[in-house]
Amino acid sequence: MFENFRTFETTFAGRPLVIETGKMAQLTNGHCVVRYGDTAVMTNVTASRTPREGVDFFPLSVDYEEKLYAVGKIPGGYTKREGKPTEAAILTSRMIDRPIRPLFPDDLRNDVCVVNTVLSNDQDNDPGICALIGTSVALSISDVPWNGPIAGVWLGLKEDGTFLINPTVAEREESIMHVTVAGTKEKIVMIEAGADEVKEEVMLEGLKYAHSVIKEMCDFINSVKAEIGKPKMEYEAHDINHEIYDKIKENEYANIQHALDTDDKNIRDERIGVITDRILETMSEEYPDLAAQLEEIMYKMQKEIVRAWLYEGRRVDGRGLDEIRPLASEVDVLPRVHGSGMFTRGQTQVLTIATLAPLSEAQRLDGLGLEETKRYMHQYNFPSYSVGETRPSRGPGRREIGHGALAEKSLVPVLPSEEEFPYAIRCVSEVLSSNGSTSQGSVCGSTLALMAAGVPIKAPVAGISCGLITTDEGFTTMVDIQGLEDFYGEMDFKVAGTKKGITSIQVDIKNDGLPYEVIEEALRKTRDARYHIIDDVILKAIPEVRPELSEYAPKVMTIKIDPEKIREVIGQGGKVIQKIVAETGAKIDIEEDGTIHIFAETQESGNAAKKAIEAIVEEPELGRIYKGVVKTITTFGAFVEILPGKDGLCHISKLDRERVEKVEDVCKEGDTMIVKVMEIDEKTGKISLSRKDAMLEIEDCSNNQ
Repeated sequence: MFENFRTFETTFAGRPLVIETGKMAQLTNGHCVVRYGDTAVMTNVTASRTPREGVDFFPLSVDYEEKLYAVGKIPGGYTKREGKPTEAAILTSRMIDRPIRPLFPDDLRNDVCVVNTVLSNDQDNDPGICALIGTSVALSISDVPWNGPIAGVWLGLKEDGTFLINPTVAEREESIMHVTVAGTKEKIVMIEAGADEVKEEVMLEGLKYAHSVIKEMCDFINSVKAEIGKPKMEYEAHDINHEIYDKIKENEYANIQHALDTDDKNIRDERIGVITDRILETMSEEYPDLAAQLEEIMYKMQKEIVRAWLYEGRRVDGRGLDEIRPLASEVDVLPRVHGSGMFTRGQTQVLTIATLAPLSEAQRLDGLGLEETKRYMHQYNFPSYSVGETRPSRGPGRREIGHGALAEKSLVPVLPSEEEFPYAIRCVSEVLSSNGSTSQGSVCGSTLALMAAGVPIKAPVAGISCGLITTDEGFTTMVDIQGLEDFYGEMDFKVAGTKKGITSIQVDIKNDGLPYEVIEEALRKTRDARYHIIDDVILKAIPEVRPELSEYAPKVMTIKIDPEKIREVIGQGGKVIQKIVAETGAKIDIEEDGTIHIFAETQESGNAAKKAIEAIVEEPELGRIYKGVVKTITTFGAFVEILPGKDGLCHISKLDRERVEKVEDVCKEGDTMIVKVMEIDEKTGKISLSRKDAMLEIEDCSNNQ
């Protein structure tokens, strides 16, 4: 039945990888299933036969769908079905989109849709890497025009310097960096890295090693393409009206150059607006389709000007290629929050707020990975007013989620452990003004906020970006790219880290890839800029982490009890712990190993909760005097509670120094009573108490004084 069904097998990082095609999804332009261990990912590519009307961009969509059946789970919530993609799925979609997008023809305007569906996941073999390879295979064998193939690997590093390719779960635990690298056979096209302060030269060495494996996988994909690949379809190439372009260039080129020659985005936009209005007024009658093409024509003309300037070593704001825009930073911007910091770089400005909370408020994750909670959360907001626009807010998009995750990845390596600092931490970066590299501005703002909040981070982290212009003669890189240079350039190479090493990298490109010398120069320039930001900006605003938390942050106490006592602290149906919470106002988190975290708004509240818990788990001490409460009266004595849930019998003969006829003559239920522990039965745990001996001992002590 499936006469076109084919399988292709290769060895990938020492494990077999199998490509299947021709059996499923036969109506797509390109399809395959990638099997790697017990991980299976299906990739389907479709494309429209005609271009989308009225767009000046390539309409590509890339989705990565996590199906919880892939790990034997039923989704949570009421609907019990997958809803919107998880943060991890969005990040994987972006990771696939970035390396494949530049390899489509510039003049393609047909809709292209790539859908990766995780069918099975064995944890040791990452489905994201399988999806990246599946996308490359499906595009390569399809009739969709594309200049691939690419391949990708997950690169790890042991502390002894050994590099790992596609590490297993156990190997990831040992790894001090987690890097996704994608490339063609000739160049690297994408880097997404998280690292524990890894040196630049080590990172570059690792990228070269990863690329050697990528080249082998590209050869394999090319062999599949050669055997079953379809001829590429003809498409209607999109182009501008060159007559209009040439006329505008003749009349307005010098004016556009003047408009761009400023470091103020507002002035630049105003000047371009005047030129655009003049062109429409003077040329619309001659060229009826001018309005539909003018935006794209102006983009191409500005790109030509800016690229020429940059290659000559000239920047629109007059800076040198290695010069950073004016910098400023401050802390304690907001009075009632736990920590706040504002970082300004030119016209890019980010305000970050740090909030501390009990560990029980850590984010719960419902995805395919092994991680079920996330203690540190970083969220990034990019409102339209930050770029002077009037677009209403509609919640975070993929870009906002991606930038928040990048800043989060940058700071995780320097955070204290839960044992050192038992808090859930949330940082929110509000972009107040945007003119390039706001994600790295949020890294710097977050460092300020965390230090101001008293979070004992190991070292301050700063982030910076590096751009690129290439020509036939060579390449030029520039540090701290502003919006115009990012928009018209070929690379946004973002690096964050401490003075010790790199904590994160994210690379976006608009060309066919990066040679090693570009990567090496970008790593060097961003390192030098990072050092400057840390020493001369961040540490001048706040020289060290605050020794104490904000007065508005919850106070935390940690105690350790015998795990066998957890049941007593919680009580039947949670009654005991609920009572402590109600009486003290504290929040209490109990872990399975007997670690108890107490969070309270005031020290007094925390102390009260701690005292109550310690009383519950405390064992009665032989010979010690306690102040107890009479719980029950009998004919032969009184049962007195000396510790929460622990009582003993004070026999009638031990109630007083004189003979007692009736217990009621000495006490009644609810009375407080001083008693001494006289005996604890080792087998039954029964406690014998004596009010008489307690009174005598107290009297003797008073006489001796």
